[in-house]
Amino acid sequence: MTIAPVRPVPPAGQEVPGASAPGRRRQGPLDARLVREVGAARRHILRTTALGLVQAAAIIVTALVLARIGADLLTSGALPTAHPGALALLAGALAVRALAVLLEQRTAHRAATDAIADLRSRLVSHAARLGPRAAAGRGADLTALATTGIEKLRPYLVGYVPQLLLTATVTPLCLLTIAALDLPSAIIAAITLPLVPIFMILIGRLTVGRSERLLADTRTLWSQMLDLVEGLPTLRALGREKGPEGMIRSLGERHRASTMGTLRYAFLSSMVLELLGTLCVALVAVSIGMRLVYGHMELAPAIAVLVLVPEVYLPLRQVGAQFHASADGLAATTAAFEILEEPADSDGRIPCPPLEGATLLLQGVSVLSRDGWAPHETDAEILPGRITALAGASGAGKTTAVQVLLGVLAPTRGRAALAPAGGAPAIDVSDLERASFWEQISYLPQRPVLPPGTLREVLTSAAPDGTGLEALESAAAVTGLDQVIAQRGWDADLGRAGTGLSLGERQRLALTRALLDPAPVVILDEPTAHLDGASEDRVLALLRSLRAQGRTVVLIAHRSRLLEAADAIIELRPGVSDQEEDR
Repeated sequence: MTIAPVRPVPPAGQEVPGASAPGRRRQGPLDARLVREVGAARRHILRTTALGLVQAAAIIVTALVLARIGADLLTSGALPTAHPGALALLAGALAVRALAVLLEQRTAHRAATDAIADLRSRLVSHAARLGPRAAAGRGADLTALATTGIEKLRPYLVGYVPQLLLTATVTPLCLLTIAALDLPSAIIAAITLPLVPIFMILIGRLTVGRSERLLADTRTLWSQMLDLVEGLPTLRALGREKGPEGMIRSLGERHRASTMGTLRYAFLSSMVLELLGTLCVALVAVSIGMRLVYGHMELAPAIAVLVLVPEVYLPLRQVGAQFHASADGLAATTAAFEILEEPADSDGRIPCPPLEGATLLLQGVSVLSRDGWAPHETDAEILPGRITALAGASGAGKTTAVQVLLGVLAPTRGRAALAPAGGAPAIDVSDLERASFWEQISYLPQRPVLPPGTLREVLTSAAPDGTGLEALESAAAVTGLDQVIAQRGWDADLGRAGTGLSLGERQRLALTRALLDPAPVVILDEPTAHLDGASEDRVLALLRSLRAQGRTVVLIAHRSRLLEAADAIIELRPGVSDQEEDR
């Protein structure tokens, strides 16, 4: 069963999920939820920490060997070739460091890809479990977050996190080595080292909320663009295709201004941190130079300290340079986990009994909507092997009633139940395992959801294994799809959602898939939408074919011919909410 997503435009003034809000608790530089719940990110952090320790050891060995070689060269004139063992050790240390950096960068990109895929999969799955009401008003916004929004994690995991872990490994180990070689230099470095995070905080205060606003702007732009593209056929039919261009232009300008502002702050922070790091290293170098002049320090430890001091500040400077990647990544992570933390209805534990011969029930079902109850106090008995039509005015809650029947929407009042064949007690739909329930239902929404592929592949994917070409041709003849196949051929390529076919041809293709699907229950939402009168006759023939096969058909219909083909008609009516009655 496939449920089509809904992408309404977010109402004016409605907060975008995941956008910055006053009083929101700020996450630390390393999001604990990401480490705890995303295995790829956790493994990436452990691996990067180990590689950071290897780099720290290589840096210290390099500094000590260079100090010995340099001191001998300057004091006694001994060439570096006079120390072949030291040169080999130096080459080995440099090779180990280069290999550790290369391995860290390669694994970081792979880990980022795996973490993004994991988080995106969980986000999409959880959004589906939340149901259509939870996604109402933010369908395109969720799409934007699951695509471009989650990609903000890549620079965060590839650039910022490794530098943060190097700060926790290389910086303290190099500082301890400096203290062992020259305590005054270590004291100067320890005093000046906090200046880097202090300036990072000061710069960060200038960018509070900027990354969240940039992410929200991007998602808003995506939402508006997706809705505009989907509505272009309607706008063009009404002669309004020129209207929204001004709004799109203003949204694009807003996004450009927000992005350029973020880049300006990024360049500013990088310049300040580079200047600060240079001054801090200069303080240590001046101190060492003065003591060398007056003979208060030996040359070998002085060289080693001068090699190690820049390495103390480098990870912190890189953390500051990668700060905006951190902010963008944390903003995307926060937005994703806000959705993942929304409570969803738990899956049932009762395996669904066979739906052949089972009766579907709606008992006193009422669903509270923005405008009242829709549907209101609905009782329905959908008998097996018959065509049951849900009728009523627009807004009466016909599609909502089907969502309740499928278990994707919990009713405000009443319940949906399944009465198995043989007189067994009725079971609440919410108590059924969704997978075992949905796999016995074929659902065709008003806007068909079709996989990409050739015509043959799209039909075969809905049919039982081993279905031959003759069965496909027979089903296509019932729905009128045989005319499309005759024109385009079985191997005609289709894009996502049937791109390449007209709306009417997509509807025929979806109806053929419903006919080929062996599910005992078929739900059709306005199956004659986008079809002409001749095609409507074929839909009526399809309904008769489904009934002849003994399958239960639930039909959402407005047209009189469809209602006449039904064995039973259930009229749905909206109701006034209690608040409206009080008014």
